[in-house]
Amino acid sequence: MTNVGRAPTDPNGVTGILSNWLAQLSLNNVPEAARTRAKYLMLDGIGCALVGAKLPWSSLAVDTITRFEGKGDKTIIGWGRTTAGPAAALLNGTFIQGFELDDFHPFGPLHSASLILPSLIACAEEVGDVDGNAFLLGAIKGFEVGPRVGMALHGAQMLSRGWHSGSVFGTHASAVAAGSLLKLDAAAYEDALGLAGTQSAGLMAAQYEAMCKRMHHGFASRNGLYAAHLAAAGYTGIKRVFERDYGGFLSVFGEGHAPDASRITAGLGATWETQRIVVKPYAAMGALHAPLDALFEIAAKRPLRAEQIGHVDIDMSDAAYHHGWWEIERPLEPIGAQMNVGYAIAVAILDGAAMMAQFSPRRIAQDDVWALVPKIKAHHDPEFDKKGSGGLGAARVRIRFADGTVEECFKPASRGILTPLPGDEVVAKFRTLTKDVVDGARSARIEDRVLNLEKLRNVKELIDLLAEPVDPVFG
Repeated sequence: MTNVGRAPTDPNGVTGILSNWLAQLSLNNVPEAARTRAKYLMLDGIGCALVGAKLPWSSLAVDTITRFEGKGDKTIIGWGRTTAGPAAALLNGTFIQGFELDDFHPFGPLHSASLILPSLIACAEEVGDVDGNAFLLGAIKGFEVGPRVGMALHGAQMLSRGWHSGSVFGTHASAVAAGSLLKLDAAAYEDALGLAGTQSAGLMAAQYEAMCKRMHHGFASRNGLYAAHLAAAGYTGIKRVFERDYGGFLSVFGEGHAPDASRITAGLGATWETQRIVVKPYAAMGALHAPLDALFEIAAKRPLRAEQIGHVDIDMSDAAYHHGWWEIERPLEPIGAQMNVGYAIAVAILDGAAMMAQFSPRRIAQDDVWALVPKIKAHHDPEFDKKGSGGLGAARVRIRFADGTVEECFKPASRGILTPLPGDEVVAKFRTLTKDVVDGARSARIEDRVLNLEKLRNVKELIDLLAEPVDPVFG
């Protein structure tokens, strides 16, 4: 353990305990399994960034934001261009979240890589001489803090209430990651957490047709980066931000929903949230993964042909239902398709897959999907809610065929939650995502640098590989 330095205002309060822990944590305190998982999460996030960099909405964001922010000297992933640090964090977070391919935490719903990697990259370029160990430690701090803050707000309830959960409590993840590179002491971490919390926001109505849903975690990453640098400079933030009754983070965002501040510090250093973060096998919102798993299990037993299907019913928890179901109509944007369980199940029945091609504008426009969509309906099953966070991702899929037979499959959670996607499958996903946007040699170098991060004397070597232009995935 390192010296804590200046103390937080209340070392025994939740904010103080967390700030002291962050200031003292070193890689020696982190189990090897958590360190390894963190590297796989970073590799997955980088793959998502490379494939998301040149999507149409990403290109529009780059052109617009750099027009305001100028050239700067911080890397824009996949563009061979630079801009100001906060703008780079915003854009790189937008790329990682660009196509619903990135990680999620099932109980404190957020997409960690899109919050943490952009903040770390911009901060590392500002600091200069940052080695792989420091970069990895910063990432782990972010992976640990974001979900804990989310669980204190009963994360899924945030979705049910219409907040974009991850962008609300993602600012803290970004702030502590960058703060690690800036070597904040406990008092400065307290300020950074307070500065982060006062910048939190995000409306879930962005999921229907707006491009801005792609940008929400990027906003949070940028705001957390600001919080860390301001705190490092001595600019003070809200003290005891998680305990304040009036205007505090939990009291405001959790109003009327009994937030539980103890979740922020429970098991610190013993239970590693890094290892509970899920890598997605599908290009869809996390709550759609269990229904897709169930569908593919049924398809493995009985081939699915659209003309033989009479009706499909999907049972979901309250949060998943509100997040992932509404009656869709044409035209439908990719963001809506990736959020909607009806579309996802329809295209998965037809294509036997749920990756980028299935949610491309061209595929969404085809008539066969829209002929099948009216046969699919989701329902809220209150029994799932009685299981608390354990029922959040549960799903039941029932397919009634035209001949009167029925196939049904229940999944208590998605495959990635029940059994974390193993490292070789994360690598396979990275290679699949990047094969059409970067050459094989560059992809292999990136993979090697990330998975051997502790050996890097300077992460500039990795960042330079990310900076080079990529090809657009949709041509």
